[in-house]
Amino acid sequence: MPEDGADQTGLIGPNAILQLLPVVEEYGGRRRVTELMANAGLAEAPDGKSMIPERDAARLHCQLRHEEPGAAIRLSKIAGQRTAAYILKHRIPRPAHVVLKALPASLAAYILARAIAQHAWTFAGSGRFRAITPWHFQIENNPLIRGETHRDVTCHWHAAVFEHLYRALVHRRCRAVETKCGCQGHARCEFEIRLVRS
Repeated sequence: MPEDGADQTGLIGPNAILQLLPVVEEYGGRRRVTELMANAGLAEAPDGKSMIPERDAARLHCQLRHEEPGAAIRLSKIAGQRTAAYILKHRIPRPAHVVLKALPASLAAYILARAIAQHAWTFAGSGRFRAITPWHFQIENNPLIRGETHRDVTCHWHAAVFEHLYRALVHRRCRAVETKCGCQGHARCEFEIRLVRS
């Protein structure tokens, strides 16, 4: 579980929770959602109208990994894809879709990476996001895995958000891979966007 000393003031976008709960319900039913939220110390789902405490999202994601180790990766990826789909529908104007898709992948990636960096607080909370290149991201002190220790990379929700956005707006063969994770003892979570063969 996250450390007791974790930042208690950071805020994150509500989709970190809102897109995960329906996926859990599809997987295990409404009772499973109720149990998971109770075990994570959440009385109710956010209303989606404002940012939420990052500690709430962190507890839910951590609890899912703890209770459903076999399914958590898949469920987190689906929730990440749906988060990106929400962003594409509600946060990126349709003309921007058309322009980005018409650009060469390198230029579209540059523009998209800048937009992601400008809105990083919505998915990184009090963590520090940096676009090293349009194809290489870092999140230092990632609140969704802060204080956790795992052998394998853990930020499947983040990777799925990045991948879905890049596939929709840069190139359909984009794939996001987390190469290092803070929960493995690294200083930062590292993500690479790669073009893979179809």
